[in-house]
Amino acid sequence: MSLINVNHLTFYYDNGVDNIFEDVSFQIDTDWKLGFIARNGRGKTTFLNLLMGKYEYRGSIQANEPFDYFPFEVTDMSQDTVSVLEGIYPDYEFWKVCRELSLLQVSSEVLFRPFSTLSNGEQTKVMLAMLFSMENHFLLLDEPTNHLDMPTRKLLGDYLKTKKGFILVSHDRNLLDACIDHVLVINRTNIEVCQGNFSTWWENKKRQDAFEASENERLKKDIHRLKEAARQAHEWADKVEATKIGRKSEKQEKSIDTRAYIGEKSRRMQMRRKNLEHRQIKEIEEKEGLLKNLETAEDLKLFSLRHHKQVLIRAEEVRISYGERFLPPVSFTIENGEQVVLCGKNGCGKSSFLKLLLGEQESACTYTGNLETASGLRISYVSQETRFLQGKLKDFIRDRKLDETLFLAILRKLDFSREQFDKKMENYSGGQKKKVLLAASLCENAHLYIWDEPLNFIDVYSRMQLEELICKFRPTMLLVEHDKAFVDKVEAKVVNYKEE
Repeated sequence: MSLINVNHLTFYYDNGVDNIFEDVSFQIDTDWKLGFIARNGRGKTTFLNLLMGKYEYRGSIQANEPFDYFPFEVTDMSQDTVSVLEGIYPDYEFWKVCRELSLLQVSSEVLFRPFSTLSNGEQTKVMLAMLFSMENHFLLLDEPTNHLDMPTRKLLGDYLKTKKGFILVSHDRNLLDACIDHVLVINRTNIEVCQGNFSTWWENKKRQDAFEASENERLKKDIHRLKEAARQAHEWADKVEATKIGRKSEKQEKSIDTRAYIGEKSRRMQMRRKNLEHRQIKEIEEKEGLLKNLETAEDLKLFSLRHHKQVLIRAEEVRISYGERFLPPVSFTIENGEQVVLCGKNGCGKSSFLKLLLGEQESACTYTGNLETASGLRISYVSQETRFLQGKLKDFIRDRKLDETLFLAILRKLDFSREQFDKKMENYSGGQKKKVLLAASLCENAHLYIWDEPLNFIDVYSRMQLEELICKFRPTMLLVEHDKAFVDKVEAKVVNYKEE
C-alpha cells in the first residue's frame, strides 16, 4: 500500500481567469478503485495531468507509484495501427494485443489499416487492447468509455475489477457501480473522498442535499422571527431610553427614586436587542454554510415539431459498403413521438447510417436496401465530433442562426458560467464542447432529432437533465448511445444491428 498525498494544491491555466484548484488537500490510497466525478470543466483531466507532471503548480503532490495514463497519445493518425502501437510502446507483444482484440470482438485486420480509418469506437478498443496486454502501473483512466459499445463497457468493468487500484474518470453510472470502491468528487467549494460505489455516493448526496435544504428553510424562518423580535426590542429599548431624557422624562424627573430603575430597564432592553442581533448573525452564517455544494440541474425545454406523416423513417435491409467492405444490414421504422436507439458493436456502421440519412456520407460510401424519409423532414443533428468547434460562441450563434438569448440560457442550465461565454471554444473541455452542440440542437425546431453519442464526455448531472427532458417532451429521436442507464431511463426502442 502507498499513498498519494495532495497538500495545498493551487493551479490555474495561464489564459484562465479563476483557479482550477485553490489550496486543496486530500489523500488517496493506491489500493483503492477510485471513481472520479465532477461537473464538466471542474478539473478532472487537469488533475490527472498534474499527477503525470505535465504542468507546474503550487503546493505539493507526493506519490511513490509510477502512473500509466489512458487514452494513449497518438501523434500521427495516418499511420497504420501497428505503427501507432509501436510508437506508444515499442516493447509491446503483438500476440497479446491480438488476444485482447479478440476478447473485445475486434478483428485483428484493423491493425493493418490506417488508424484514421477506424471508427472512434474501434480506435478506443485498440487502445484498450494495448492497455490490457501491458503490465500496468497505477492506472489513470480518463473517460475510457467514450464511443465504446455496451458489451465492451462490461468487459472494461470486469477488467478493472482485477486491478489493484486506479483512478477512473467516467460518467457511466453502471460502470462505476461495477468496479469502484471509493469516489473522489470535486464539489463547488471543496474536494471530498467517500467510500462506496456511485450509487452509494449518490444516495448519500441526495440525503445531504435534502437535509441542508430543510435546514435552510428552518433557518430562513428563524431569521425572519429573530428580525421581527429584534425590531420590537429596538422599539421598546428606544421607548424606555426616551423616558430618561427629553419631554417623556419629565414625569420621572420629578421623582429621583425612579431614575436608577429606568436606567437599568433601558440597559436590559439594549442588551436584549444586541443578543437578538448576535443570534441572527450566527444563524445567517449557518445558513450561508449550507447548500454551497448543491448541484442545481434546472429543467430543460424542447419545442419539437410534429410531422403530418406518421412514419418519418423506414429502413429495410439497409447495408452500407465502402468498396469491398460491407457493413451489417439494419431494418427499422421511426414514427412520430418515438425514441429509437441504434445499438451494435463499434464499427458496424451506426454513424455511417446517420450520415447517410443526412446526405453527408463519404463519396466511397454506397448502400443497398430500401431507405425512405418523409418529405419536408426537418432534422436537428448532434455529431460525435466536437474538434471542429473553434472561435467565440457569438460566431457559432451567428453561423447556426440561433436565438442567442435562448441558447445562452440553455448553456447556463447546463452549468456554464458567464465567464465561459467569452472563452474560445477550443479551450473548452470535451464535455463543454458537447454541451454547445446539444444546446444548439435544443434551440432548433425539428421533426426529428438525430444525436450521435450525445453523452460522450457529459457529466452525470447533465445526463439526468437530458433524461428528464426526453421523458417529459417525448420528441421524435434517433440516437446512437451506449449508456445503458440512460437508454433504460428514457425507455427508447432499441434497434440492434444484425451480427454477421
